[in-house]
Amino acid sequence: MEQYEPERLSAPQLAAMRRSLTDGRGALTRRSLLRASGTGALALGGLGALSACGIPPAARAGDAAASDDHSAAEKQVNFSNWTEYMDVSGDEKSRPTLDAFTERTGIKVKYTEDINDNVEFFGKIKPQLAAGQDTGRDLIIVTDWLAARIIRLGWAQKLDHANLPHAFANLSAQFRRPDWDPGRAYSYPWTGIPTVIAYNEKATGGRRVDSVTQLLDDPELKGKVSFLSEMRDSVGMTLLDMGKDPGSFTDADFDAAVGRMQKGVDTKQIRRFTGNDYTADLSKGDIAACVAWAGDIIQLQADNPAIKFTIPAAGYITSSDNMLVPAQARHKTNAEKLMDYYYELPVAAQLAAYINYVCPVDGVAGELSKIDESMASNTLILPDKAMAAKSRAFRSLSPEEETAYEEKFAELIGA
Repeated sequence: MEQYEPERLSAPQLAAMRRSLTDGRGALTRRSLLRASGTGALALGGLGALSACGIPPAARAGDAAASDDHSAAEKQVNFSNWTEYMDVSGDEKSRPTLDAFTERTGIKVKYTEDINDNVEFFGKIKPQLAAGQDTGRDLIIVTDWLAARIIRLGWAQKLDHANLPHAFANLSAQFRRPDWDPGRAYSYPWTGIPTVIAYNEKATGGRRVDSVTQLLDDPELKGKVSFLSEMRDSVGMTLLDMGKDPGSFTDADFDAAVGRMQKGVDTKQIRRFTGNDYTADLSKGDIAACVAWAGDIIQLQADNPAIKFTIPAAGYITSSDNMLVPAQARHKTNAEKLMDYYYELPVAAQLAAYINYVCPVDGVAGELSKIDESMASNTLILPDKAMAAKSRAFRSLSPEEETAYEEKFAELIGA
């Protein structure tokens, strides 16, 4: 039997994750700015679990052993999700879409908001997955880099697409072919998370800011520009601006992108690299323009009409949070039915109207407009064809690449 070494995180990878958890996307809210991570020591404990010498993966990538499926006899599904990532009733006493699913199918959903950040959650479930045991969860939602890791380790069950007719038919084209799960054999997206350019119209004197080139070279913006402290977002947006594809770049391309931002640091064009704490500075006008996360911008615009966003002609980076069925889950078929349910257009619209992130379900605009016309026309929730065509994903990295790249990026941002 072939042996597999446990994956360990290097010092640069761990440092990048700590940045993410304290003020980066790991600390981002999943419904605008409402979710604070608040994991503290738990998050660092999760990092320890990731980096420690663990049990080798239960199987190679793609070969996760399916558990005996008890879906027919046990009409239930255990669903773990992030907080504020599911619609709730006005009195906050029920979850309308989940209740409707149970009423229609007879499948009871045990819904648990026990995911505060990716690293801490993986630290929770890793020992059971590595030991070939049921985690007690039939459906989980994790961000793309962790979904890729779980699939690569062989800890996700391959989906039966016969149980996913709506998901297969309605998945938006921009989410169909991630390099870490070609053809969506193991996952379907719950939401998309776009990285865009944002600016404060008062701070720019009414001028539009719509490219990384402008951020880095416009003398009118000197000292009033910020980039994100998440490597994939800032490097990805810079690669696009340089005419490079974040899905297929080389080491030389990466170095050139870092070098371009380094020049912005040296000339003091870039004020600083931030997590989502850029929002206060952008709203006040201390930061005139920046690389930003769309979920923040929706919230800021509600309070400050001077906040604008643009999609660069060169394109933008999109990541995603994704539904997976863990290895050894007892109710795989029931989980697949629940996954598919959220790709039905009326249900997808109801969810999108509540969580305000990019809806990965194609054709949902008509249903969403019945709920809120302004949301249906908001391209940060429903990208139009032109915007969707500009979406790009940062390619998967080998452990060696991630170590090298995070080390170079940390040096750039002074972390």
